[in-house]
Amino acid sequence: MNPHPLDFELPITDLENKVAELAAKRPSEDPLLMAARQDLEKERKALYGNLTPWQRVQIARHPTRPYFLDYVASCVTDFVELHGDRFFGDDKAMPAGLGRIGGHRCVIIGQQKGRDVKENVLRNFGSPHPEGYRKALRLMRMAEKFDLPVVCFIDTPGAYPGVGAEERHIAEAIAVNLREMMALKTRIIALVIGEGGSGGALGIGVADRVLMLENAYYSVISPEGCAAILWKHRKHAPEAAAALKLTADDLQEFGLVDGVIHEPMGGAHRNPEEISATVTERIAATIEELNKIPLKTLMNDRYAKFRGMGVFSE
Repeated sequence: MNPHPLDFELPITDLENKVAELAAKRPSEDPLLMAARQDLEKERKALYGNLTPWQRVQIARHPTRPYFLDYVASCVTDFVELHGDRFFGDDKAMPAGLGRIGGHRCVIIGQQKGRDVKENVLRNFGSPHPEGYRKALRLMRMAEKFDLPVVCFIDTPGAYPGVGAEERHIAEAIAVNLREMMALKTRIIALVIGEGGSGGALGIGVADRVLMLENAYYSVISPEGCAAILWKHRKHAPEAAAALKLTADDLQEFGLVDGVIHEPMGGAHRNPEEISATVTERIAATIEELNKIPLKTLMNDRYAKFRGMGVFSE
């Protein structure tokens, strides 16, 4: 059952409700119930096997989708959160700390949204301030010092664009992270778990391996923002989502991400335990892969990968 169905999921939700009603009245081996379950599975595969980019954006924003701290609770052992950028303060939108993933000691950084109004205010709706990026860089330098891999979980609509963030130089904080991560002398993994919004995502996204969940998106601008600029109305967001090529499969095809992690049918929120196990296994395997590569080679490859992105003309 999906307690918060999206608009395009309503037909499936109706079928799920009917199957649940039958299951409450009939034994599991009942032919009518078995046929209903087969029909439901067929409809699910038809729907979720042909999602549009805009539908994937909606799944990436689903209110019950696992957030960064959910993955910390399920994937990370011995987590110790560290606070503050040593310049201004602590950013609750960018929790970070030390822990183990699959037995590997790591520095773990992520962007956190809220589940309700109170938590969203605390987490600034997942939009980090400059001090969040400076805290992240402080911990990355600590990882470099102690030869620990850095694992970054990306899930933000974008860095906070408010007056306070501008006064404290949000663009400079992100730019410094881009520069310093490019030359960081340790292994870096970035995983887009939901929204990957513009520079807010890229500020912790320069990595040796950039991975994406199947229904996440990664884009220079939100579909609504693109629609407002090009079509003068956000109702064209579905068209903008298709034009932006922001899905995991598109980005892997372009060489902008290094791997796609498949989600349970319908999205990560449908089976948080399964996606947590998959993410843990994939991150641990990626750390082991990177550990086999000489650090100098890894740094050269990282720089070359990002320098080779895009098309330029002079």
